[in-house]
Amino acid sequence: MAIEERKYAAYLCKGCGIGEAVKFAALTKVTTREGKIPLVKEHDVLCSPAGLEMIKQDIASEGVNCIIIGACSPRVKYEEFDFPGCLVERVNLREFVAWTQEPNHPETQALAEDYLRMAAARIKKGDLPEPFQTECDKTILVIGGGMAGLSAALEAANHGYDVLLVEKEAQIGGFGAKLHKATPSSYPFDKLQNSPVLAKINAVQGNPKIRVWTNSVIETLEGEPGLLDVTIKRNGELETLRVGAVVLATGWKPYDATKLGHLGYGLPNVITNLDMEEMAKKGKIARPSDGRPAKAVAFIQCAGSRDPDHLPYCSDICCAVSLKQALYVRQQDPDAVAMILYKDIRTPGNNELFYKAAQSDPGVMLTKAEVTGVTEAGGKLKISAQDTLLGENVVFEADLVVLATGMVPTTKDDPILNLKYRQGPGLPDLDLFQGFADSNFICFPYETRRTAIYAAGTVHQPMGLAMAEQDGVGAALKAIQALEHIAVGMAVHPRAWDETFPEPFLQRCTQCKRCTEECPFGAIEEDEKGTPFYKINRCRRCGTCMGACPERIVNFKDYSVDIVGSMLKSLEVPTEEDVEDDEEVPLRILGLVCENDAYPALDAAAQHHLRLNPSIRFVPLRCLGSFNLVWVSDAFSRGVDGMILLGCKYGDDYQCHFAKGSELCAYRLTKLSETLDKLGLEADRVQQMQVAISEFDTLPQILDDFVARVKEIGPNPFKGM
Repeated sequence: MAIEERKYAAYLCKGCGIGEAVKFAALTKVTTREGKIPLVKEHDVLCSPAGLEMIKQDIASEGVNCIIIGACSPRVKYEEFDFPGCLVERVNLREFVAWTQEPNHPETQALAEDYLRMAAARIKKGDLPEPFQTECDKTILVIGGGMAGLSAALEAANHGYDVLLVEKEAQIGGFGAKLHKATPSSYPFDKLQNSPVLAKINAVQGNPKIRVWTNSVIETLEGEPGLLDVTIKRNGELETLRVGAVVLATGWKPYDATKLGHLGYGLPNVITNLDMEEMAKKGKIARPSDGRPAKAVAFIQCAGSRDPDHLPYCSDICCAVSLKQALYVRQQDPDAVAMILYKDIRTPGNNELFYKAAQSDPGVMLTKAEVTGVTEAGGKLKISAQDTLLGENVVFEADLVVLATGMVPTTKDDPILNLKYRQGPGLPDLDLFQGFADSNFICFPYETRRTAIYAAGTVHQPMGLAMAEQDGVGAALKAIQALEHIAVGMAVHPRAWDETFPEPFLQRCTQCKRCTEECPFGAIEEDEKGTPFYKINRCRRCGTCMGACPERIVNFKDYSVDIVGSMLKSLEVPTEEDVEDDEEVPLRILGLVCENDAYPALDAAAQHHLRLNPSIRFVPLRCLGSFNLVWVSDAFSRGVDGMILLGCKYGDDYQCHFAKGSELCAYRLTKLSETLDKLGLEADRVQQMQVAISEFDTLPQILDDFVARVKEIGPNPFKGM
């Protein structure tokens, strides 16, 4: 919402060491004269009741509505410095100046003054957000009726939301309903139990908020969060419904055992762990070839898992399942022997107690072994193994071999959702892990790259029933959160407070398609002429489209190419005329930093009172994906000597909150040489660094090394021009 009559004021805090680090009379002078802020006030502790009351009185009596707060980091004291109806710009004088610089040094003073200049430039270009509100259907679609899907449906329904549960099979329950027994879920974790899925089925079927559609699949899903139109094929008939958010919990399928011929699959008495489960449920563990009781049963772990030629990952549950099935063998026949041949036994958490209980059974033998082959001889199965705990090659003899085949997500080679999105019909997945939905595991474990569509259970990652139950609950809560944010025009994570949205000036659009191709979340589509248009409810407000646009036509109310460019141009850049003959002209370097990892890392460095190079002025970006190359021209034409970009780590284990931001920025920088060549500047003056939030202690050296490199290159020849 536009502020009709702007009244500016700046409030400077002297607390937390700021007052001892800089001269406030000079700060006031710069803010008033250069920043053109008519009202500047100081306070010893601005966040105190007295300090806040001073600001509130000026709002009430003077009509102040554009406020600069020169105090602590904008990452703290958010509620204290939130003044409804006012545009507020925070200036980080505590962490970036008082806690990281030499007190009362000329460069410390210059740094604080520059931060106030930039704040004044920014607040004059920004405006109050006006939420983008649309209709919002709050029905939650859950796809998949296994443990994760059932848990998600119940959680959403218990919070008052209508749920449509779609299951492709004739019955709900998934693999969990087909188990003979389940691993224990309560102390002392030593006895098998009935599958907890059975109770979930009864609860779902008895909940009036949940509609269950079996024999149903998703034909298409289109639209945007809050306004999603799903077409479902149910018993051969098509029906289209409106939903708001989606939990994808379609589960897993077993790895194709026909690819495991080297482990004997194809021989009549070599079966999979799923075959074993079915056999136990029928009440008799016997050799399929002749029906004779299996007196010696061998379980081969990691059958196709943790193998670069098959599944490169651990399938999580196989060890616990084999321990459970070994107890099936022992409980049916106390004279039978169960042998578990493993690469490693992995039973984390409370499953460790179950492992110890199974291990104590005298008829359960466990040994580390790399199985090299399974053959049949004399009516028995011969299992060859090496690298055993015995330190030599061994041959085991068994009546029955059970292969612990791994989990493959149902999303592998099947989009399931059939999204009508420009970027494809399914969720983007992790190439490294062959089909599991791409989630930001480090920061937002349920998020996918399709807004308000949350992966749960074994389409998310391999897991057992207990974890799938928790995963379904988490995904349902994320779906609820998304719907509530969308209903008020607010972005979902990670910018959950953000009410701005991209407002492109399409009259200047050249249909270059960079925004539609680079948007990590599929928020931008194209019409028949190639002109982009937004599905705003899909948008995460990262600004990647803003950084991608060569015409600079994408703007947010408080964040745009022009706003950041104005900040960069507002800096005071010293020249030879500003120093004595024997003095060196101080360098001026810009640090464009991601607000998600790099900015908090800088704050953490300050909290540890590490020294940061005073030549660098930090400017927060929503994401490095919003970096626009024009800022390089803006900065260097002003006389800035260098520019360092600090962003999240990218690659297979990326930490970028917006999935592709740092990677896209690095790609754009490969095209930077043309811009710098036109300016006659060296490419090394601009560098991008990857910084994890935990690597704050490395920042001083990273920054000092970059400043040293710029000093080696020499000052910007545009200084003073």
